[in-house]
Amino acid sequence: MPDLETRIAAGRGDQPADIVLRGGRILDLITGELLDGDVAILGDTIIGTCDSYEGREVIDVSGLILVPGFIDTHLHIESSCITPFEFDRCVAPRGVTTAICDPHEIANVVGVDGIRYFQQASEHTVMDIKVQLSSCVPSTHMETAGAEILAADLAGLMGHPSGIGLAEFMNYPGVIHRDPQAMAKLRLFEGGHVDGHCPQLSGRDLNAYIAAGIGTEHEATTAEEAREKLQKGMRVLIREGSVSKDLHALQPVLTERTAPYMCLCTDDRNPLDIAEYGHLDYMIRTLIALGTPPLAAYRAASLSAAEAFGLKDRGLIAPGKRADIVALNSLEQCDARMVFCGGVRVGAAAFDARGHVEPVGRASVTAPKLTEASFRSTGNREATDVIGIVEGKIITQHLTEDIAIADGDKAPDTSRDLIRIAVVERHGKNGNIATGFVRGFGLQKGAIASTVCHDHHNIACVGADYADMAVAANRLAEIEGGFVVACDGKILAELALPVAGLMSLAPFEEVRDRLTDLRAAAKELGVVLEEPFLQLAFLALPVIPALKITDRGMVDVAKFEIISG
Repeated sequence: MPDLETRIAAGRGDQPADIVLRGGRILDLITGELLDGDVAILGDTIIGTCDSYEGREVIDVSGLILVPGFIDTHLHIESSCITPFEFDRCVAPRGVTTAICDPHEIANVVGVDGIRYFQQASEHTVMDIKVQLSSCVPSTHMETAGAEILAADLAGLMGHPSGIGLAEFMNYPGVIHRDPQAMAKLRLFEGGHVDGHCPQLSGRDLNAYIAAGIGTEHEATTAEEAREKLQKGMRVLIREGSVSKDLHALQPVLTERTAPYMCLCTDDRNPLDIAEYGHLDYMIRTLIALGTPPLAAYRAASLSAAEAFGLKDRGLIAPGKRADIVALNSLEQCDARMVFCGGVRVGAAAFDARGHVEPVGRASVTAPKLTEASFRSTGNREATDVIGIVEGKIITQHLTEDIAIADGDKAPDTSRDLIRIAVVERHGKNGNIATGFVRGFGLQKGAIASTVCHDHHNIACVGADYADMAVAANRLAEIEGGFVVACDGKILAELALPVAGLMSLAPFEEVRDRLTDLRAAAKELGVVLEEPFLQLAFLALPVIPALKITDRGMVDVAKFEIISG
C-alpha cells in the first residue's frame, strides 16, 4: 500500500494516479445506485471515485459496470485438482480476487508441510489467497489419515500474512461434548475467527456449537436450516460446488435484508465445471435469474464476505479500499471483461511474473498390491447397510437391503444398483481395507478408483467387478494418485494427480480435458451421476450424515460410530 501522504495527495488529485478507469459506472453496494465518475488506483489501493482524475495509464471502460472483486469464502483448492497457481489462472479472470481456502486435503496427506506449501504459494499468486489453518486433521477418529495436526502444530503456523483464523471445525460432536483436543484448538483461536461445519445441527446442540465462538456455516442445505443458523448469529455461506449444490435451496433466503449476513462459496469445484458453468460468477447470475435482487447477490459475493471474515480493506469500490475490481458488461450476466487484483490487471503478463513454489507430497500413494479377493465382503448377515447417494448433495441416505450370501461373499447386484464400494488405506500406516455397498451410481460394469477421498484421502473404489476394481486401484499407485476408470481389465481413462494424490502439475485446460474423458468413460460403464468422482470422494467423509465408509468400516454418522458390515 502507498504511504499515507501519497494516498492523500493522489486522492486530492495533487499527483497522478497509477491507473484511472474511465467511462464506467460503479455499483454502490451501500445504496444500490450506479455511480458515474473515474476510479483512480495508486499501487494496490483505490484512492478516488466519482470524480475526474489523471493517471499514468488511463483505461477506457465505457459501457461497463464496475463491481468489487468476488470473494470465495470457503473452498479447498485441492478439490479443483490443480495447484494454487493454476487455480489462480483459472478463476481470477472470472472475477474471483480473494479465495479463503482450507488446505486440509493436502494436510491430511502430508501434515503441516501441506499448509506451509499453500502459505508460500499465497505469497506469489495474482489473486489473494487466504489460508485458514486446518482444524480437523484427521476429521475424526474413525479413519486413517496420513498425518495428525494438534493445537501445538497450529500454533507454529500462526502469524503468516495469509492467515485469518481456524478453518472449518468439522468435528462438531467434539465441540459439543468438549473433547480435550477440540478445546485446545478452540482456545488457541479464542476471540479470533473460527469457521463452522455443522450439517443439520439444530436446537441446543447448535447453540452450544455457536457458543464456542464459531461464526460461519457452509453446510446448510435447506432454507429452514439456514434461517435457524442466521437467527442464531451465524454467517451462512451459500455453497455451489461440483457435488454440493445448495444454491437453489438457499436462494429464497438471500434478500436485501439478509444479504449483509450471507456469503457465497464453492467448497469443492473442478475445472470442468468451472469451464462449463463458471465459478462465483455462475452463482451470481444464477441467483439473479432465480429472482435474487442484484444488490443482494453482489453484496453476498464481496462486501458481506469481507465483513464476515474481517477483511476491512476490501468489498467496496471506494477510496482506501484494495483495488479488487471486476468490469462487467451486465450485472445479470456477470460476464467479466476486465479484472484487477490489488491494482494488478489480471492477464498473461501478471501470471507470467509470479514466483514459483516447489510442490510437496510426491510419491504419497503406498497402498498394498490389491487382488480380486481384496474386495470380497466379510459380512455374515443378509441385512446390509447401504449408502444411498443423493445427487447434488454430500449428505447420504442410510439404506438397508437384503443381499444374499454366496460362497462367503455378498456380490454386487447391478440389477438393483447395489455395487461394491471399498476404501483402502494408502498412507502406509496399517493396510486397512473396508468394503460395503452403495446405491446411486447406476454402474453396470467395470470400476472407478480415486485417491481424492475426503478427508483422509485413502483410495476409494466402486465397481461391479472385483478384477476391474483391482486394476483401477493398483493403477493409482503407478501414477502417484488420481482418478482411474477401468473395464474388462483395461484402463479406459485416467488423470494423474501426483501432488499428494490430489493435484495435477498440468495446466488447468489439460485437467479439464482429462476430466471430460473420465466422465465419458464413466458413462460407458452406466454411471448416471453428472460428477461421479467427487461424489465418490464424499462417500468417505464421516462428518456428513447419514452413512459413510472409511478404511475402518461403515460409519453411522448419526451415532458417530463404526458399524459392522
